[in-house]
Amino acid sequence: MTLFYSMAAFALAASITPGPVNVVALGSGARYGLWSSLRHVTGATVGFVVLLVGVGFGVYELLQRVPALMHAIQWFGVLFLLYMAYKLAVDNGELGDANPQRGPTMLHGAVMQWLNPKAWLAALAGTGAYTAGDPARIWQFAAIYFVVCWVSVGCWVVAGAMLRQHMRDAQRVRRLNRVMAALLAASAVYLVAG
Repeated sequence: MTLFYSMAAFALAASITPGPVNVVALGSGARYGLWSSLRHVTGATVGFVVLLVGVGFGVYELLQRVPALMHAIQWFGVLFLLYMAYKLAVDNGELGDANPQRGPTMLHGAVMQWLNPKAWLAALAGTGAYTAGDPARIWQFAAIYFVVCWVSVGCWVVAGAMLRQHMRDAQRVRRLNRVMAALLAASAVYLVAG
């Protein structure tokens, strides 16, 4: 049972801390509300678990053999973060309604994880520390991570939805979007510099 709690604690620490996926979840909750943003939460969770399982079953070894592939993923991730920052920066600040056709999609959430260097680091570190290549442990870790990640990213959406009450003015939303854009751009610059 100690391994279970250790896996859950690792998943919580990696999932709930600020990062690009959580910044988008916060902004989505503020702009589109809770229910419309749950697609992003689910997509990000499924995307991460697919990444985790893939790393556990050998993607990491492939990346070690073809380092250019890892560099390409990192650069696509940086470019994607900059694209997201640009979209937030130029947004008009008009709050969306609860229309499910708006806001980040499940696929958007999953792709954000696949291109997110923080997600890759968590998947690599977690599988290395907890699974030792054992298929049963990989699946156990993935199941634990699914629940913890969904709740963690969901907390950011809830926080954003709570902000929504104070964001009735488009100018306030634009300010929030620009702060979120600056955070995303800063994280991209950090990845390039680091």
